[in-house]
Formats: sequence, structure tokens, C-alpha cells
Amino acid sequence: MEEMNERTDLSAFAEKIAQLKEQIATIIVGQDRAVELVLTAILANGHVLIEGVPGVAKTLLAKLLARLISADFGRVQFTPDLMPSDLLGTTVFNMKESSFEFHRGPVFADILLVDEINRAPAKTQSALFEVMEERQVTLDGHTYKMGDLYTILATQNPVEQEGTYKLPEAQLDRFLLKITMDYPTVDEEISILERHHTNAAFVKLEDINPIITRDELLELRKLTNSVFVEPTLLRYIALIVEQTRTSKAVFLGASPRASVAILQASKAFALLQGRDFTTPEDIKFVAPYVLQHRLILTAEAEMEGLSPAKVTTRLMDKVEVPK
Repeated sequence: MEEMNERTDLSAFAEKIAQLKEQIATIIVGQDRAVELVLTAILANGHVLIEGVPGVAKTLLAKLLARLISADFGRVQFTPDLMPSDLLGTTVFNMKESSFEFHRGPVFADILLVDEINRAPAKTQSALFEVMEERQVTLDGHTYKMGDLYTILATQNPVEQEGTYKLPEAQLDRFLLKITMDYPTVDEEISILERHHTNAAFVKLEDINPIITRDELLELRKLTNSVFVEPTLLRYIALIVEQTRTSKAVFLGASPRASVAILQASKAFALLQGRDFTTPEDIKFVAPYVLQHRLILTAEAEMEGLSPAKVTTRLMDKVEVPK
């Protein structure tokens, strides 16, 4: 009987996911893989780093997702003069009450969009990384907890290096996934132009109604924990991560945190496909996005023009896929 309930839950859930994807498609053309991965990260209770050149709808995707989930949305545009207090909030003296009050900053949201995360100095970046990891803010001896849904979607532009502060490799580990949003295909670009030309197919963000509530999403996160993973698949994940530590192309391999991240992301991705069990294909799909920002390549590998994503794919090919 319990199994029947589980299946019922999944069918209701599959309907919600289909509606979410349908609504996203009314505003964003293409980018299906990025949409799938961001939804995976939100379900797996992880933060996402979205990289892409300007104009490929990074910010739009984050805003749209926050709108489709009836959650509190916050946005911060990182700039070189942004201070930690601009992000976290400040303590202000209330003359009437003769006491100090804490005025919360934009970081206190269910879904927080951090635009151009590499534009702010190290001090502000580290303040954000602390909140990401600890899910709390400590100011003037007081601790303020974040909500259960707390998810950060950060964007960065890979082309401009002037006036930017590179994210430290050790801190990039805090992001569950790193997604690269590419240029659209010619057909997708034509579709974008047709929408702009006719204006008829345009749906405004303001007209989008939430499809899933905050509580429903938290319930789905609980479901993710009950997704079945065979012991052979746990070994498969461990062997993939082990490859990153022994490869001659990699200077610094992935940590156990990466193994856990692959496990969580593959369970969430399986659930998105309407399944309550994980397959080797789920692991193969999510692993490159979990690993590509956690590996530091050797100088030789970089000179050969290899990217962490390419190296990850090569290393995965060396590991035998469980039957």
C-alpha cells in the first residue's frame, strides 16, 4: 500500500513538473538542459552557478523560476563597491524604542538571484559564501536563520575579466552545479525573432502565476531523499570521483563533498523524470555539471585546450557503467 502512495505522489508531481516546463517554454526559447538542471538543483537543495555570455536569458530564467514557485524572491546586482552590509543588512538604532533593530538585506529570500557574482570584492563574496554554507547570518552576536527553501542562483559572465574578482576555487565547491548557457541554435534564434516581431507570443513575467507552492516544493525535496539508489551505483559514483584524483590532467581532484553532490543531484534528476529510482544515465547526466567547477587542471592540460567539462567526460568514459 505504501508503494502505491509513493507512485501516486510521483504522478501528481510529474504533472506539476510538466506544467512548470510548459510555462518556462512560453517565455524562454530552448535552454531545455539549463532549465532541467536548475530544477534539479532546487529539488536537491543546492545552489547553482550559471555562466554564459550576456543575452542568453540567465537572469530571466532565475526570475521566471522564482515566479513559478510561490516563494520570496530577492535579487542583488554585484558591483565592485558592494559591501557585505548591502547584502546581509544592517543594525539601526531606533530612537523611539531606544533599541537596535536589524534591517534585513536582500540575502534573506527563499530564492536569491546574485547577478554577476564575480564583480564584487572578496569580502562581499565571502559573506555570501558563508550564508550559502551555514544557511544563516551572524551579525553583532545575533544569528538569523534562512528559510528551508533557501536557494542561490548566481550568474557570471565569462568574457569580461576587467573589474571582476575571480571566485576562489575552494569556494566554488559550495555550488551544487555549474551550468553553462550557450547560444541558441539557428531555429531557436528564428523563433526568438518571430516572437519579438509579432509580439503576439509574448507572455509577460508579471502575468505568470505560481504553479507550485513553497510547501509543495519542500515536500518534493523530502521525496528526493526516498529515491532508491542501488549499492552498485554508489560504487559507480565513488569510482568516477576517484578518477579525478588520479588523472594526470587534474592538479586538484574532487572531494567527498562532490560525491555526495553527484548522489543528491542524480536522485533529484531521477525524480524529475518521474522515477523513484536512480539509473547510471542519471549519474552520467549530472556528474559533469557537479564536477566541472571543482577540478583544477594541470598547466599541461590547459595548454592542450582541455576544459574541466571535457576532462570530466573523458574520465567518466574510463569507468565501467554498472549493468
